[in-house]
Amino acid sequence: MTYSFSDITLVVSHPSFGQYTAMGEGLGTIDISMANDNSQHDVSADGRVVTTKIKAGNGNVALTMQQTSSFNKWLTKLFNYLKTAKSSEWARTTITVRAPQLNETTVCTGVSFQKPGDKSYQAQSQMKIWNLMAEDIQHNTV
Repeated sequence: MTYSFSDITLVVSHPSFGQYTAMGEGLGTIDISMANDNSQHDVSADGRVVTTKIKAGNGNVALTMQQTSSFNKWLTKLFNYLKTAKSSEWARTTITVRAPQLNETTVCTGVSFQKPGDKSYQAQSQMKIWNLMAEDIQHNTV
């Protein structure tokens, strides 16, 4: 099998704003992490363990990109739109990541901005990280 980051497709969409499809241009990394554990152990005094299954699907998405990229500009516009929109619009963003060579698709729904990406001005262009939160993350093998 061959892997190439340029084969990965990232789609960020919002029903009232539109969508952006990124296929490597200016994109550095896509990090998706779950925020909670799916199991918990309770241990009694005699050492008996009770396992609890927790159906938690929320998590975080970190998108790292060049500060000069069109994707960074689009995310800035989306953030600014959502800042002034009705609160019902805030968590209506969806992120879909398709990795065909890995037979994986990840869908994040109920996505909202944790905060705007930090700004850094230096002699050389920098990478910018956008941190988002998702109400639900589904990892699917296709």
